Amino acid sequence: MNDNPLDHLIKLLGSLPGLGNRSARRIALHLLSKRGSLMVPLADALKDTAENIKNCNICNTLDLSDPCNICRDPKRDKRQICVVAQVSDVWAIERTGAFKGTYHVLGGVLCALDGIGPEDLGLGKLKLRLEETENREEQEVILALSATVDGQSTAHYIADMLMPLGIKVSKLAHGMPVGGELDYLDDGTITTALRSRA
Repeated sequence: MNDNPLDHLIKLLGSLPGLGNRSARRIALHLLSKRGSLMVPLADALKDTAENIKNCNICNTLDLSDPCNICRDPKRDKRQICVVAQVSDVWAIERTGAFKGTYHVLGGVLCALDGIGPEDLGLGKLKLRLEETENREEQEVILALSATVDGQSTAHYIADMLMPLGIKVSKLAHGMPVGGELDYLDDGTITTALRSRA
């Protein structure tokens, strides 16, 4: 590690998705120019988040409590599990208010080029969760994965994995553009896709 804290900050910022070295330098300089009003509160927020936000041991989303508020909510339909790639996808669906079931966050999608296999996504945890469910014939797994090659490969893999359990598997249909990322879709498109799932 470099002894210069500014260089270290730039390196850490540059490792964030979508930021290169030049953007990281600009952000670091901006933070330094607003130490009291932005940098110190940001550092406090990062520390607070790191110490208090947990992964739910049921669905793998992020929350202050474990299990999360969604998994503990008695009004949620436990017979429906919406499988998503990232926590941001949960937030996108929750914004619509159209889904009243529970979730399972994979933490990514299958990608041979990046070396991401089924064991990296916790698919065994999803299968175990469903195997322990009573009245499997009433259960539905909704595959809400992005309409990319990797997203659809993951959806096919999960559907094949769950076939022996006799659980209904559906996926988002109308409204999902091919190549579209769930987190970038508007609320109306997500709502239509959920209601028209196949």
